Amino acid sequence: MSSLQNRENLRNIAIIAHVDHGKTTLVDQLLRQSGIFRTNENVAERVMDSNDLERERGITILAKNTSVMYGDIKINIVDTPGHADFGGEVERILLMVDGVLLLVDAFEGCMPQTRFVLKKALGLGKKPLVVLNKVDRPGARPEEVVDEVLDLFIELGADDEQLDFPVVYASARDGYASDSPNEETTDMEALFQMIIREVPPPAGDLDGPTQVLFSNIDYDSFVGRIGIGRVERGKIKVNDTVALCSLEGGVKNVKVSRLYQFEGLKRAECTEAALGDIIAVSGIAELNIGETICSPECIEPLPFVKIDEPTVSMMFMVNNSPFAGREGKLVTSRNIRERLFKEIETNVAMRVEETDSTDSFKVLGRGELHLSILIETMRRQGYEFAVSRPQVIYKTINGVRHEPIELLMIEVPEEYVGAVMEKLGSRKAEFQNMDSRGTGITHLEFKIPARGLMGYRSEFLTDTNGNGIMNHIFDGYEPYKGDIIIRNQGSLVAFEAGETTSYGLFNAQDRGRLFIGAGLSIYEGMIVGVSPKNEEVVVNVCKKKHVTNMRASGSDEALKLTPPTILSLEQAIEFISDDELVEVTPKSIRMRKMMLAKEQRLKKANRK
Repeated sequence: MSSLQNRENLRNIAIIAHVDHGKTTLVDQLLRQSGIFRTNENVAERVMDSNDLERERGITILAKNTSVMYGDIKINIVDTPGHADFGGEVERILLMVDGVLLLVDAFEGCMPQTRFVLKKALGLGKKPLVVLNKVDRPGARPEEVVDEVLDLFIELGADDEQLDFPVVYASARDGYASDSPNEETTDMEALFQMIIREVPPPAGDLDGPTQVLFSNIDYDSFVGRIGIGRVERGKIKVNDTVALCSLEGGVKNVKVSRLYQFEGLKRAECTEAALGDIIAVSGIAELNIGETICSPECIEPLPFVKIDEPTVSMMFMVNNSPFAGREGKLVTSRNIRERLFKEIETNVAMRVEETDSTDSFKVLGRGELHLSILIETMRRQGYEFAVSRPQVIYKTINGVRHEPIELLMIEVPEEYVGAVMEKLGSRKAEFQNMDSRGTGITHLEFKIPARGLMGYRSEFLTDTNGNGIMNHIFDGYEPYKGDIIIRNQGSLVAFEAGETTSYGLFNAQDRGRLFIGAGLSIYEGMIVGVSPKNEEVVVNVCKKKHVTNMRASGSDEALKLTPPTILSLEQAIEFISDDELVEVTPKSIRMRKMMLAKEQRLKKANRK
């Protein structure tokens, strides 16, 4: 007869927060104050954002594990992404923990991504603790924000125990936490105490047969696939033979060759782990996310959390432009196919579908950011390919066409509210709520089709002179809202291949805003700028000035060129229309027409 036990010297907790609310900085402070680092060790800021893209963008993309010691109690911490686009990372990570630390900005209050992750955590019955961060920020309103958090818990259907949440007030940047918003302390003691007091220790059958659920996969070039999961029952030892239960229902005996636990930021090898420990296992080549390993005598696979479906798709295809193969090392359809199928092994919210053509693949993800991070990662790894405009994924429910709807939250100075409302109205947005945040800031809420948001961010920044903040999150499927005109501008398309000249660009800049400067190699059909008219304009930016022996006073002075607008990858993906592509290489991002020759485009237009 097995008995249930608690492991009092262990706590497992996930930190959830909106982007930029200080989650990774808070983990930094917990690591520092628990004495993980040597006194002379050089430690980077935001040490948990370990890959280059996370550091550059200042956002967390991948969920990561760490642990800190508080006295003789080990606290396992999972740092989760704040963006809804990486929700697939969050949903499965919550299975590894017993409590969640909800971090909220004491000025901004509850934001949409907070709502998304919190809903998942409450639904799984996790114990919530609330940390109000940035209480030292000018304009902080801690008491009001606590009320907002309570309203949000009620709205998301929290039970009575979850509604009675403890609160700590902190400034992660300055490294202190206290039980009162007006009291400034010198350390994080209040937060450590709250975690130990409020988060339930792992409970279960310590002496029962082994059972481990894997929620994450890592990869190491030396040891191969590493499964990260939690011991749900019993113990696991190095060299144990265990049964791997696949998601399809098959069972296969495998051997645990190496076992690790998290100590600070490092994976430390160990010989055994017990109930409640978060572990990493190497040596199991066939392991996938969501699978269970059990004792061969007692095969009981655990259910895995249902991951939300993708809402946006894009075509990834072999680059067939005149410049193909010049800048990338990995350019064939076999290279691209291998890379995409490798991605979906660890990125569970993403899907890849093969198409009729061997040169193109349909990739489905949770949002434009989710897909653009994959594109950026691939180009840094030496891949060269082309991508199409993102398309939303429709569903037919009871014979009616439904489309994904986003909940959009906007904060803007009062003088820009009219411009924002007007633009969103034309994109089929439905107004939901509006309130004032003091200091002249207005908070607006809308429901808007996911299609209506494509390409809106750059317009929004222009309309608000860069003073607005917008965040959105998937809200569900609703009946199709009708046609939306997203882009009312045309493209300036290159007339011929060659090198751009100042003379050619000077003549073309009257037709619209240019994306390229002088002295660049281009090809026919490449997009070199944007026209204010809603039509395609072909321009000759390689035109040279005819040399004559006549000189005219004044006309040969230096040509004044307007500096070109250089588009980032996200802006290029937002800009293109359905008959255009973005060519992505390790060195360049170019936009082009699908059909490069003008005659072919005209013929196709006439046939339509």
